[in-house]
Amino acid sequence: MSRKIMVVTAAYGADQVRQAGGQRAMLPVIAGAGADGVEIRRELFSNDELMALPALGESIELLGLLACYSAPAPLLMPDGTLNPDLPRYLSEASALNALWLKVSLGHFSDKQPLEALRALLDESGMTLVVENDQTDCGQLAPMQRFKAACRVMALPVTLTFDMGNWLWVGDSPEEAARQLAPAVSYIHVKAAVPHKAQFRPVAPDQTDSRWRDLLNQLPADAPRGIEFPLEGTDLTAVTRHYVNLLREE
Repeated sequence: MSRKIMVVTAAYGADQVRQAGGQRAMLPVIAGAGADGVEIRRELFSNDELMALPALGESIELLGLLACYSAPAPLLMPDGTLNPDLPRYLSEASALNALWLKVSLGHFSDKQPLEALRALLDESGMTLVVENDQTDCGQLAPMQRFKAACRVMALPVTLTFDMGNWLWVGDSPEEAARQLAPAVSYIHVKAAVPHKAQFRPVAPDQTDSRWRDLLNQLPADAPRGIEFPLEGTDLTAVTRHYVNLLREE
């Protein structure tokens, strides 16, 4: 089985992306490294770039890459209602011709807003994945409750499993994998090491084998996104190294 490897543009750092001329400028690096696709980050856009999503989608397709779209926004607001900007994000993902839209969970308390979500997804035709972020909302307990609600309601929503973020919120990544793996459709790969009072992301081969063991607990067919720092004088070569590493593991 050939695993699909996505490269998150933010892995190159916001400054590097801006200096290169935006996320479009990183596409030849990602394609040249042999990756299958790119995760486009909404927070890295200028306003002009945000208006040109169809053109960016065409550039991605011309290079033979798949696209996914990440919006730095919660699915659910502090009062438990759906994020009012969600239709906009779904529309932007469609304009990009993305495989899915990724958001964080936000404040999930009950199933009531999820019926409205079903209608939105039916209307847009876009796939939605929900990620554990580095806030209390991304802890294992609310993610479990959300997963259970989606299953009971037969809601077509799956999870992005960020391997490192569990450490930021004080949860065990291994326990999270045991509880959530059946609902995971996308994996953000990163290792993390202690740094001051928190953690910092690092490339997986700069640490122990914990990341390998964790990957083995997750669905083998879930695309893997590189979200750890990609740095060096030859970014294509650095990216290719990690694309090959994650494809083999």
